[in-house]
Amino acid sequence: MTYDLIIVGGGIGGSALAAVMARAGRSVLLLEKTTVYEDKVRGEWIAPWGVTETKRLGLYDTLVAAGGHHLTSHVTYDETRDPAAAEASALPLGIFAPDVPGPLCIRHPVHCQTLFDTAAAAGATALRGVEVKAIACGSAPSVTYFYDGAEHVAHAPLVVGAEGRQSAVRRAAGLTLHQDKPHHWFAGLLVDGVDAWDQTRQAIGTEDDFAFLAFPQGGGRMRVYGGWHLSETKRFAGSEGPARFLEAFRMKSAPHNAAIAGGTPASPLFAYYNNSSAADRPYAPGAVLVGDAGGWNDPILGLGLSITYRDVRSVSDILKETPAGAEPDFRSYAAERAERMRRLKIAAEIQATLDMEFGEPARARRRRYHEQSALDPTLGLHGVATMAGPEAVPPEIFEPAHVARVVGAPMVAA
Repeated sequence: MTYDLIIVGGGIGGSALAAVMARAGRSVLLLEKTTVYEDKVRGEWIAPWGVTETKRLGLYDTLVAAGGHHLTSHVTYDETRDPAAAEASALPLGIFAPDVPGPLCIRHPVHCQTLFDTAAAAGATALRGVEVKAIACGSAPSVTYFYDGAEHVAHAPLVVGAEGRQSAVRRAAGLTLHQDKPHHWFAGLLVDGVDAWDQTRQAIGTEDDFAFLAFPQGGGRMRVYGGWHLSETKRFAGSEGPARFLEAFRMKSAPHNAAIAGGTPASPLFAYYNNSSAADRPYAPGAVLVGDAGGWNDPILGLGLSITYRDVRSVSDILKETPAGAEPDFRSYAAERAERMRRLKIAAEIQATLDMEFGEPARARRRRYHEQSALDPTLGLHGVATMAGPEAVPPEIFEPAHVARVVGAPMVAA
C-alpha cells in the first residue's frame, strides 16, 4: 500500500491530476467519497485560459468527446442599455487564447466521471465510496481509509488535497483558510427546453434587484445563475423556489430571457454566498492543495475550473521534474498562485460591484461604466483578466487607482 502519490478527492482537480501523473508513470491512489457524482451547481464553464490549461495537460480532447460545448460570443445586458445595442456589440470570445474558440462548458457530473475514468484507464488506483479516517502529513505521509468493508492504510511521499472547500488534507497539514465577507447571494439551476436561445452565446445582465448569468450547454440545455441582495435570505426557498427563480429572468432589458423563464428545471436549485478565500499557502511538508482546497475566487467570475486546471498543471509539472526520492519544491507554485488569486479577487470585486449591487446609485454606476468603457476600453480590462488570464493584463489594472476609475469610487475592502 505504498504509492508515489495519494490524492484525496476524486472530483475534477483530483482526477485530472491522477490522470496526468499516472500517464507520467507514477503510481497514484485516488480516493473519492461519493459513489455517484451529483449535480450540486458546481462550475461548468472553463474560461479560454483554462481551456488552454486542459490542452497543456492533454485532457482537452477527452472533455470535448464527453460533450464539451464551446461558447463563441458574449452579450452584456443591462437596464441602462437598449437590448438591441447590447446585442449589436456582442463580444467574440475566440480572441482571448490561441486556437480556443471560446469558453468550454461541460456538465459537472459528466466532467467528474470522465476524468475519474480517464485516471483509472491511465493506471491510477481509483476508488469510489471511500471514507477517509485519518491523514498524516509531515515526514511520513499516510492516509487511513475505509473501503469495501475493511480499513486500509496507504503511504506515499506526498498527499494531495483536492476535496474542495472543507479540505481534510488542509486541516491535517495545519494550513489556515481566510475567507472574505460575502457580497451577495448566488444560485444556479440547470434548465432544459431553452431551444430559442443561441446555443453559442453566453450572457449576463442586471435589472431591478436581480442579476443573471446564462451559459448554454448545447441541445437546448442551459446552466443559469442569479444573484440578489444578502438580506433576502428566503427569496427563492421552498418547493416553488425554482419557478420563482426562472421568473426573475424575465427582463425588459434582456428579451431573450423569456426562453429561459419558459424552460424546465433539470436540477436542484442551490443558493450560496459569493466570496473569495485563500489558504496561507497551498503546501506543507508532505502535502499540497489544488482547487478549492487551497482557496477559491468569488464565483461571480466563474473561474473555479480554470483555477483548478492551472493548479493541476503547475503541480504536475513540478512533480514530473522532481527526481525520485527528492522532496518537491512548491515555492514557485505558491508564489504564482498567490498573485493569481490576488488579481482575480480584485477582478471579482469589480465585477460584483458593477453587476450585483442594486438601487439607483448602482444603476447610475453601471450606466456610467457602459458609457465610458465604450470610449475607453481599458476600463474593461478586468474582463480580459477573466477570459485571458490574470497575467494577460498590466499589473496596474489591479491597483486602487484603476479600480476607482472603473467603479467611480474606491471599493470598500471585504
